[in-house]
Amino acid sequence: MRLRALLENDALGLRLLGGEDELDRTVRGVMTTDLKDPSRYLSGGELVLTGLAWRTEPADSEPFVRILASAGVAALAAGEAELGPVPDDLVEACLRHRLPLFAVNESVAFATITEHVVRQVSGERAGDLAAVVDRHRRLMTSGPAGGGPEVVLDLLGSDLDLRAWVLSPTGRQIAGAGEPLDAGLAATLAGEHLAATRTGRRGPHRLSVAGSTYSLFPIRNTGRGAAPASRDVRETVLSDWLLAVEADAGEWPAARLDLLQGVTQLIAVERDRRDAARTVRRRLAQEVLELVQTGAAPAEIAARLRVAAPVLLPGLGTAPHWQVVVARVEWEQEAGQAPVDSGPVAQALLEEILVDPATVGAESADRIAVAHSGDEAIALVPLATGPLPESEDEGPAPALGLHADALLTAVRAPLSSGLDGDGRLTLGVSAAVASAEGLRGALEEARHARRVAAARPGRVCAAGHHELASHVLLLPFVPDDVRRAFTARLLDPLRDYDRRHRAELIPTLEAFLDCDGSWTRCATRLHLHVNTLRYRVGRIEQLTGRDLSRLEDKLDFFLALRMS
Repeated sequence: MRLRALLENDALGLRLLGGEDELDRTVRGVMTTDLKDPSRYLSGGELVLTGLAWRTEPADSEPFVRILASAGVAALAAGEAELGPVPDDLVEACLRHRLPLFAVNESVAFATITEHVVRQVSGERAGDLAAVVDRHRRLMTSGPAGGGPEVVLDLLGSDLDLRAWVLSPTGRQIAGAGEPLDAGLAATLAGEHLAATRTGRRGPHRLSVAGSTYSLFPIRNTGRGAAPASRDVRETVLSDWLLAVEADAGEWPAARLDLLQGVTQLIAVERDRRDAARTVRRRLAQEVLELVQTGAAPAEIAARLRVAAPVLLPGLGTAPHWQVVVARVEWEQEAGQAPVDSGPVAQALLEEILVDPATVGAESADRIAVAHSGDEAIALVPLATGPLPESEDEGPAPALGLHADALLTAVRAPLSSGLDGDGRLTLGVSAAVASAEGLRGALEEARHARRVAAARPGRVCAAGHHELASHVLLLPFVPDDVRRAFTARLLDPLRDYDRRHRAELIPTLEAFLDCDGSWTRCATRLHLHVNTLRYRVGRIEQLTGRDLSRLEDKLDFFLALRMS
């Protein structure tokens, strides 16, 4: 199709801002992106849709447009829904590079433009397959009532004799037509896809298993609702879906490859819808997490949980029990290598891991709320069960609680392929708690368990609350008001003194206890003369009325520091 045909369709809401002389360019595809450098996803001839999230200052426009022009894209369309009118610096950059520029009216969704372009382009390229694509579009745009991705896959089977499935990065089946894919085979396909993506191979990837050949197409989540992406594949490899087709795509004509690429774009739209639906749950988790970490009163946390419960467990009459799961994805860094932003991918991955592997469907994670703080993802998992058992004789409640080993049984193999070489995933799982009072303890317990898992060998490791020992098991369940009173009595005088005199009494106390009370080792660690160290310890004892030569007082200080 020609660019000028887009302007003739009022429903697309496009307004030409520059490039009138280039409107006879041919559009061969469409891509939505907010990456600063989307070049690795471009093959030429695309209409590029962007919400301008990549633009933080006027100077960003020139390199972005230069990249698009060099890749041979047909035109750029900038949305006005989030940031308002298209900035002049982008208009000028497009004029310099002779790149046609459209403004997208705020009332028009990018999905509408994507659907129109893919339908038109597929029709022109695939000829008799145009009717199939059109049927796909109509059914997909009708939403869940129309069948969603399953209908697209069903039509691939009935009209093109292709069996296909949509899989998560862990190998869980999200959509499929006909018989479900064997779980072991799905895990193998997901692992191969992750490994191929990590090595930079372009899709579709092909794999032969038990006499059958499968072609794996990436479904990249690069729409407005996607997590921030980067040129570093490690930031997205563990969160992208894939389309597995039982056929050898190496033998296909270009028209059929184009059609399957269009199908992946359709499914990507569905993925964006799902991620948008998770926004509320993620925000609830973030709000609860902030309250817990800032030491908010249990009543305030409980009020927020009462808001979360109906969203996560609609129809539940009473407040559920809760469990906390902490995950971290870590990558080895080479000298001069930019750090990898692991928080968003850990968040998306934890949302997937917490879904029952036997559950099929894109919306099966509706009861999981996951936030991320830095490189750490934290899940707040409601447990719709009866009362906690009062004794071991009663046994655990049937559905009460996630178990660390069980979480990774079905996903360890494919994720190890995605992490192979330089990555690790570690998980920590808390015990179940039945009140806001215990939520802070559950968070600390999950974090302690994750550190236990991190000490183990392997690319994918997990640990649960039952594996913790000593004070680590006891501290999380000390009530918040007791914590505050205990730590304030011991540490507040030292903090106040440090604030007024910059005396570093708190760091000195931590080092002294870490050195088991050894004056020589502690002085060496702090680069102090022993007499200076003795003076500081004496000041600590004077301000707190404690004696650091007594085991009981050393223990009190140790616990106060751990709980602060």
